[in-house]
Amino acid sequence: MSTKTFPCTQCGAKLEYAPGQSALKCPYCGHQNAIEVDVQATAAAVEELDYAAYLAEKAGNEPSIAAQTVKCKACGAQSQFSANIVSDRCPFCAAPLIAAEAYSQRIIQPRAIAAFDIKEAEARQKFTDWISGLWFAPNALKQAHRAERGLKGIYTPYWTYDAASDTPYYGERGVDYTETETYRENGETKTRSVTRTAWYPASGQVHVDFDDVLVLGSRTLPAEYAAKLAPWRLERLQAYRDDYVSGFTVEAYQVGLEPGFDAARDEMENVIRAEICRDIGGDHQRISSMSPRYSDIHFKHVLLPIWLSSYRYGDKVYRFLVNGQTGKVQGERPYSVWKIVGAVALGLVVIGALIWASQKH
Repeated sequence: MSTKTFPCTQCGAKLEYAPGQSALKCPYCGHQNAIEVDVQATAAAVEELDYAAYLAEKAGNEPSIAAQTVKCKACGAQSQFSANIVSDRCPFCAAPLIAAEAYSQRIIQPRAIAAFDIKEAEARQKFTDWISGLWFAPNALKQAHRAERGLKGIYTPYWTYDAASDTPYYGERGVDYTETETYRENGETKTRSVTRTAWYPASGQVHVDFDDVLVLGSRTLPAEYAAKLAPWRLERLQAYRDDYVSGFTVEAYQVGLEPGFDAARDEMENVIRAEICRDIGGDHQRISSMSPRYSDIHFKHVLLPIWLSSYRYGDKVYRFLVNGQTGKVQGERPYSVWKIVGAVALGLVVIGALIWASQKH
């Protein structure tokens, strides 16, 4: 699933990107074509773009690429089919996809891409190790990673945002102090120390700079688990080229540039609140109002590599993610009701046996 195919000069089969090798490799005869790194193109690709200027001048005129896109009827994910694929399964929910249902779509061409460093075999092993540590997991889950299409490489869209922020605020500073109070207990008069808090008005302004705040451009992946795949090695970003996505799935953006910045601001405001609390000082802090102002906003439009496995259990789809750069694993997981019931029943049997044995003695 890529926008372009690369035939092997030895046997004619489709070359695929070889993670960690910076080369295209034939899965049949092993022939490789090295990928040349264009230093100037990479420098231009990782340069942050001015957010306001881009919205004013280039919105709707971004460089784009034509792709055969199939929208999954089950989960809504949009994946790209290459010309030689007639059917497949959705990498996000395992529902069947048919090339006859594909439609031509022009999508925004990413400027930068972080290629896969983790090979599929290594990702499978990390996935296997993670699964083996799950208690009460269904047997079907433990077999999922062995399936032919149990693990797929996905290039997932992200935005990164840089910004400077200045935030005036009003709040209160709480300072603890100790008082001695008298009380009666069992007819006796006693004293004890009690900590109380005195509150004082506080106000000021904090400045915080933000660099590469990541926002997921997909609505298909579970955002909570995708966030836990961090950190990413953004210093390894390179200029986008079709070679890196050959043999992999590329997901189309579902979150636009402006909604992406709205999500980034939510993350930024959490950091700003923490900085305000430090600025207020004291033992406790209350923030009654804050008014963040953002300036010098820049962004990048990138693809990051994720190994993905989807598994349906009952009526719900569970997804398991492996960071394609570091091998870090995150995922949703179902529980086997039968295994839990069996474990409870076994525990009751053991308790009953121990009680019976103690009564015999």
